[in-house]
Amino acid sequence: MSDEDTETPVPPVPSASPEIRHGEVLPPAASALVAAPSPLPVAPKPPSPARRRSRWKTLALLAIVVIAAGGGAAYWQHTRQGGLPLGFASGNGRIEADEIDIDTKFAGRIAEMLADEGDMVKAGQVLARMDTQDLAASLHKSEAQVQESQQSLDEARANVEQQKTQVTLAQEEFDRTSALVARGFATNELLDQRRQALAGANAALAAANDRVGEAERAIDAATHDVELYHVNIADNTLIAPRDGRIQYRIANIGEVLPAGGRVFTMLDIMYVYMDIYLPTADAGKVRIGADARIVLDARPDLAIPAKVAFIATQAQFTPKTVETKDERDKLMFRIRVKIDPELLRARGALVRSGLPGVAYVKQDPAAPWPPQLQGNVAQ
Repeated sequence: MSDEDTETPVPPVPSASPEIRHGEVLPPAASALVAAPSPLPVAPKPPSPARRRSRWKTLALLAIVVIAAGGGAAYWQHTRQGGLPLGFASGNGRIEADEIDIDTKFAGRIAEMLADEGDMVKAGQVLARMDTQDLAASLHKSEAQVQESQQSLDEARANVEQQKTQVTLAQEEFDRTSALVARGFATNELLDQRRQALAGANAALAAANDRVGEAERAIDAATHDVELYHVNIADNTLIAPRDGRIQYRIANIGEVLPAGGRVFTMLDIMYVYMDIYLPTADAGKVRIGADARIVLDARPDLAIPAKVAFIATQAQFTPKTVETKDERDKLMFRIRVKIDPELLRARGALVRSGLPGVAYVKQDPAAPWPPQLQGNVAQ
């Protein structure tokens, strides 16, 4: 056997080109394709320096954005709206003062007006007077009845003294007659007459004492009537119950008002507050008596010290004038922040009702106030 007979056959190499049969005539283009050697793989060109710099800039910018986003989230966690630190909450509202209606107690005509809108008044100051001629006439009548009752009382007391003498006389006559009957110098019939006379005198004395009591009660009633008319006349003098400012004048001189007719509306400058609304997460951390600050839009440089005076026990929708529509769609808790009356006593003329502003409340008693909310008031 020859070497050619023992040669191991080589397996065909798979080719991507179409199979060519022996003796097949190929077109020129196909022949060139088969005859041409397969091209070598081309290595990628290295990126240019400008392209490398652009790629590094993009990566650096992306890193900065990620870091800024993380820092912003951390800062938001550390601060509240408006730059408040943790431990504080805020809400906007309007400064308000308690309104007091100055009304008439009785129906009548206004005789005198001693105050007007915008006037500062003190507690006990007379603001208006009603016409009290009818009450004055009734007062004079009651005073006359007091005098009449006094005269009746004097007469009743004099009658008592007279009856006492009659009782004394009847008792003496009865005693003498009793002694005479015992000696046989008087009859029992006379003794019976003396006994009846004594009983009559005692009855008359009792009646006189009753008339004294009746006269005393009559004079007491007349005296109470006089006191009542004095009170009614005094109630027709309208006075300021507290220190404050006249907000509105509703009536004028000469007008006839019914009982309960309003003449003035005044503001109690000793009770000034702001109602704010906080969500559950913030309201649950606020305590009654907690420190607060009020900053008015008109005076952003002033932080007025205050205290939390009220926290609602039930959530409610926020009033339209307080929050945005998004906030009004949420249930909030009303919190009242009240200014110290002693702070207002010397600054009552500065109180303005209805001014918008922001109230800040302290949730953490140990948290220090920011510098802009340390607390200062207008002098």
